[in-house]
Amino acid sequence: MIDVCDILDALRWHADIGCDEAIGDTPTDWAALTARAPTRPATQAGFPPNGGATRDGGMRGAPATTMARPAPRPAAAMVSADQPLGASEAGISARARAAGAKTLADLEAALRDFDGCPLKATAMNTVFADGAADAPILLIGEAPGEDEDRQGKPFVGVSGKLLDRMLAQIGLDRSHVRITNILPWRPPGNRSPTAAEVAACLPFLERHVALVKPKILVALGGVSAKTLLDRPDGITRLRGQWRDYPTADGPLPLLPMLHPAYLLRNPIAKREAWRDMLALRQRIDEVGITFQ
Repeated sequence: MIDVCDILDALRWHADIGCDEAIGDTPTDWAALTARAPTRPATQAGFPPNGGATRDGGMRGAPATTMARPAPRPAAAMVSADQPLGASEAGISARARAAGAKTLADLEAALRDFDGCPLKATAMNTVFADGAADAPILLIGEAPGEDEDRQGKPFVGVSGKLLDRMLAQIGLDRSHVRITNILPWRPPGNRSPTAAEVAACLPFLERHVALVKPKILVALGGVSAKTLLDRPDGITRLRGQWRDYPTADGPLPLLPMLHPAYLLRNPIAKREAWRDMLALRQRIDEVGITFQ
């Protein structure tokens, strides 16, 4: 007899590790796929069966002069810790694809065809953007959540509804702004994205900014602010301070703000968020942005 408690424990375990979405109609037997996968002899790629690293860097079980060595990787594919985001193979491919996009439609198509980010395999939808294509204000969040992943639009869940109310308080709505994210695919379990995932997707966002040509950028949340400003500081230190985001046409004013999801978890921070919204409204008036 099947123990219901065991089933519930298994479900909780899957949810804890981020497996909280069914992306296919039938389950995949990964154990069977692994069993069918060809195995590589240990003597290949420079690893003898009884080999082990010696103090001088050689391998036990084979002379140093005859030991097989792995083929060198192309220089463009080598990534060091001090290289900027986008220097990985996936980032290079993404940059080339993004640069070829002449319109937002081209950019969305290039993003949907891009397979350099593993998050795409676990997400239900590619979440590109929402709002006016020529909006003077571009809001950039972190990544889609569960509701966004299901509907294929950014900020449509509970935090999105709060964002709509925040915009309404200063006379704006989604027809006045454009909304997107650093990542177009939801990380499993809504975990924080890795540096490699951000690096693979960042060229598409940079091209997005170049095509929209906004007059003001708003970074929603710590991941967005740190990525766009290339700073390690947390969002509580960055928020409310206008910064410059470099572009080919000159610097754009960028305002880091607390993410609506953070405000839902920490309602006391809504006071700081309101100050930031007032600062955004003031800059809109100073720049002379008008809405029809």
